[in-house]
Order: sequence, then C-alpha cells, then structure tokens
Amino acid sequence: MLTEKRKESVIKLCQSLVRLKSYSGKEDLVAKEIKAYAEQHCFDECIVDEYGNVMLVINGNMEGPTVLLDGHIDTVPVHTEQWTVDPFSGEIRDGKIYGRGTSDMKGAVSAMIAAAINFAEDTKKAFPGKVVVSCSVHEECFEGVATRRVSEIVNPDYVVIGEATNLKLNRGQRGRAEIVVETVGKPAHSSNPEKGINAVYHMMKLLSEIRNLPVNEHEVLGKGILELTDIKSSPYPGASVVPSLCTVTFDRRLLVGETKESVLAPIQNLIDKLQLEDPQFKASLKYAFGEERCYTGALISDERFFPGWLYDDDEDFVQLPLKELAAIGLIPELSHYSFCTNGSHFAGEVNIPTIGFGPSLESQAHVDDEYIEIVQLVKATAGYSAIMRALTSIHTKEKETVKHV
Repeated sequence: MLTEKRKESVIKLCQSLVRLKSYSGKEDLVAKEIKAYAEQHCFDECIVDEYGNVMLVINGNMEGPTVLLDGHIDTVPVHTEQWTVDPFSGEIRDGKIYGRGTSDMKGAVSAMIAAAINFAEDTKKAFPGKVVVSCSVHEECFEGVATRRVSEIVNPDYVVIGEATNLKLNRGQRGRAEIVVETVGKPAHSSNPEKGINAVYHMMKLLSEIRNLPVNEHEVLGKGILELTDIKSSPYPGASVVPSLCTVTFDRRLLVGETKESVLAPIQNLIDKLQLEDPQFKASLKYAFGEERCYTGALISDERFFPGWLYDDDEDFVQLPLKELAAIGLIPELSHYSFCTNGSHFAGEVNIPTIGFGPSLESQAHVDDEYIEIVQLVKATAGYSAIMRALTSIHTKEKETVKHV
C-alpha cells in the first residue's frame, strides 16, 4: 500500500507533531513545524492566515476542482498524572503511536500532508485543479469558525474532513449549540424569603417543562439531544441571600435543517407560557457567545451554533472516493460523525460538498493514553491519495448545489 520509505516518513511526521504541545490558541510551534516541513517538500505554496491556519498547496497542470483536506492542529489539554506514557513523547509501543493528538488529530494531519506529497510525486503534478491541506486552529473551542477564513482564501469545490472515522467514509454529522437560559428573581435576606423572588425555584419550574419537550429525531443522524450541562445561582456563595439569578447551559445536538430560530422556539414558547401564568416569572434565552485569542494575536468570536449536515449516498463526490478506496483494497462503509467537526462550516454553513475520512476511532479523542494504530495511519495516507485522485477527476469549477437530506 505504501513503500517502507513512505511509511517511515508519515510515522516520523506524526511523532514530530505530537511532541509539540499545541493547545487551542497555542498552536504556533506545530504551525511552524508544518510550514518548515512543507518548504522541504514539493508544495507550491504555504499560506498562513491571520488566525494561524496553515494551508499547503499543490497545483495540478490543468484546470480542475480545488480539493481541500482539513485537519485541526489544536488539542485539548493533558492531565499528566492520569497518563502511563509521556503524552508528548510520540512513543511507539505494540504498533501504536502514543500521545496527545495522535488520534485527534495530528495523525490524520500527518497522513494528509504525506498523501499530498505522494500524490504530487506519483502524478508528477499532472492532474486537474489543485490540492490544499488545511492545518487549522481552534477547532476544539470553535468548530468551523477559524476555517471560515480558509474557505474564503481557498474557495474549495470539495472538502475532506480528516477527523477519525475508523477508515469509514462519512457524509454527515450532527451539529451542536450551547444554549443559555436565565431566570431573574429578587434578592432578599433568607430569613425573610417572602420579600424576595427565588430565581432557582423559577428555574426548577422551567426545567421541569423543558425536560418534557419532545426530542427531534433524524433517521440517519439520530436524536437532537437537549441536555443540561451546567447550572449556577447568583450571588454565589449565597450565604443568607435569596438568589436573584439562575443560569443554566444546555448542550443541543443539531440535525440537518435546524436553524438558530427553530432550535430556540420551543424553549421560548415555554417561557412565554410560564410568564402568562405567573407575572413574577422572568426568563431570557440566548446562545452562548465565545471569544478566543489565536496564537497570532487575532481574536475569533461568535455564537456557539454549529450546524449539522448530511449528503446523499449517491452523490459523485461520495461514490467516486468509495471506488478509488476500493481499488487500493479499502472497502469503507458509509457512515456519519456522532460529534461536531469543522464540517459545520464547510457543509453546514456554505454547502460545499464534504466528506469525512480519517484514521483511528472516535472513542480515542480526548482520552488518557491516546494513541493511533500505525496500520490505520498508513492506510489513511494511502486513502487520502486515492480520494485526491477521485475528487480532482471531477472536472468542474462550478459549485455544485447539493440538496441536504
């Protein structure tokens, strides 16, 4: 599938990236390493945008589509005492590379970069269009927000998300949103509670109603879960004070076709109902707003609403990669992500035809003793080259209008 030399190259690249700590907003060392690596190989251009996303470009020798392969280079933090290996060692043991980010997702990034080099060498760049490997930042905090700039710069016709699929071919995902609900009361000394309005009691009443809301469900993506993840009263600590504010956060898993307005509407209807029943009941509803500073110093910010997406099985940009993968001995089944990815922007926001293909298991993300199996890393490297062949062979620069399922 790969020569021994190519196997060794992708393994070493993965190890070198894992050895560089790159928490969200601190990806500079990995970005610098990737840029230096690209300059030593056959990439025609290396673009670093204001957020710190690194885009590696290989140009074909004729007109054709732009194929973007995206993988994020930030990782979640490590609680070192829970690991049995050094999380930044890239240690190889029993056919696995260990370390933070091996599966999520420096292994896939390494495979994409290596595959692009292999593809350029094997074709001698005699292919239509161009291939771009996007090594993106801040995905762990903001799925798809930083990559809005990538799609503006690259203008891709097709996108391949490299998040772990266990070498399956994914064509969709649930999105996610963070919803914040607040109830407002009136402070009073707790020895005279009748003079105040307890915001927590009002929140309890609202939560009871929210728990009885029907859950939306999609035949492929599953349930649009609404789960309470956080609750706070104010003032806190509230010694001898009736709390005048209560705030809860919900994690909402989004299905295709759901909008910011449609997701909030059922909760707002409950708030309106309770306000009619009790004039003292006051509540507000909004999406959580996030702001993060990039390693470049730039700020990214937005509401935490990241859409879901799903494409039909019979689309050319799904079926052609399947055939090319089969031709090299991989027979991936079609599936979808259970978690959120940068595809929320590429597919969910701007409707660029998108698929997912990556090494390792979804369950390896964010865990102690994270690892990637070398056999999966190698197969993914060959698989990405096959996908490049498939998607660059679709001779069009017109954006396809693809109907969401």
